Amino acid sequence: MFLVLRGVRVIDGLGHVRERGTILIQNDRIAEVGDARHVSIPRGAIEVDARGMTVLPGLIDCHVHLCLGGEPDVVKTTQAEDPALTLLKAASSARRTLEAGFTTVRDLGFRNHAIFALKKAIETGLLPGPRIQAAGLAICMTGGHARFIGREADGPSGIVDAVREQLSAGADMIKFIASGGVLTPGTLPDRAQLTQEELAAGIAEARRNGRRVAAHAHATEGMKNAIRAGAHSIEHATLMDQEASDLMRKQGVYMVPTLSALATAVACGLAAGIPEDVVNKAQALRARHSASFKQAHRAGILIAMGTDAGTPFNYHGENAQELERMVALGMSPMEAIVAATSSAASLLGIDHLIGTLEKGKLADLVIVNGNPLRRISILQEKNRIAGVMQAGRLVSGPLSKRA
Repeated sequence: MFLVLRGVRVIDGLGHVRERGTILIQNDRIAEVGDARHVSIPRGAIEVDARGMTVLPGLIDCHVHLCLGGEPDVVKTTQAEDPALTLLKAASSARRTLEAGFTTVRDLGFRNHAIFALKKAIETGLLPGPRIQAAGLAICMTGGHARFIGREADGPSGIVDAVREQLSAGADMIKFIASGGVLTPGTLPDRAQLTQEELAAGIAEARRNGRRVAAHAHATEGMKNAIRAGAHSIEHATLMDQEASDLMRKQGVYMVPTLSALATAVACGLAAGIPEDVVNKAQALRARHSASFKQAHRAGILIAMGTDAGTPFNYHGENAQELERMVALGMSPMEAIVAATSSAASLLGIDHLIGTLEKGKLADLVIVNGNPLRRISILQEKNRIAGVMQAGRLVSGPLSKRA
């Protein structure tokens, strides 16, 4: 089957834009992208007049927690909630994420291994949702941050055992907790947790099995430990100093900033029911976090978009708010889109499949009314999302009913 989008503005995910372009899709792949006069339309193709619209690659969120629902106290909610209910909520969150234009996510910590069942249900078409890369349980030290969605372990051999458990359950990648955090009571974001030796052992095991590694780190020392141990990305990177910046740039380590997590916690605050300890830590970190993002951007560090969706009032389906925050801190709209498309796909190791609008890639794309290069916030407006395509199938939006 052939589907043609005519007269559409094409943002390719690599930093280029083509006005009044044509995209030809054959089955699940992009067959051609170009000017109308250079794209041959097969007889019988379904044609969509997309004049005035913009098409960009399906967006990618590199940091979500589908088991969290944005409640004021997600730790308390998760600990009290029936695991079956958590899975049902996660399925609903996955659907909202897809409808918002995010065709791929990386889940960096679920309360149990049920995330792999949700991933399978989406892959087989049983449920709608984004393509999922899942870590399973985050690996933390005993008593460490994220233990409510984690696997506690100590010492290099204990960490290796924890990695093997996640791999056996089906983990696509591995998540380590290299510093304290905001949400977990009794942990301090500015203190390192897993040691460099523990991280090195775990990361070596993950890499030996062909898996990439994400490391949660607010603390400067935690960042450096994870970078030196071989992590592919630093999640948050809140308290970056010059040495950490230099290490990340030299070793090609990505920053996944998750600006929305602290921003929503600070904005909603105590009045919304967020625990006082969480609010205090978020308030103390937010200015430094913004400064670290600006520093990373100026230094040319690789940046991939991630939201930490699921944290307090940081809702699934509202993931595009992160792009607006990145632009507010100095990125151009095009740079933010690249961070959420080709850069994100490269971090996840699937840039040969998705992340750009190029011949031969899977046809993951978002069609919006308007021009996000002029106003990035239109990507947050649900009535602007005319269509979401995943692997050649229109799965959401008004266009899915016309094609």
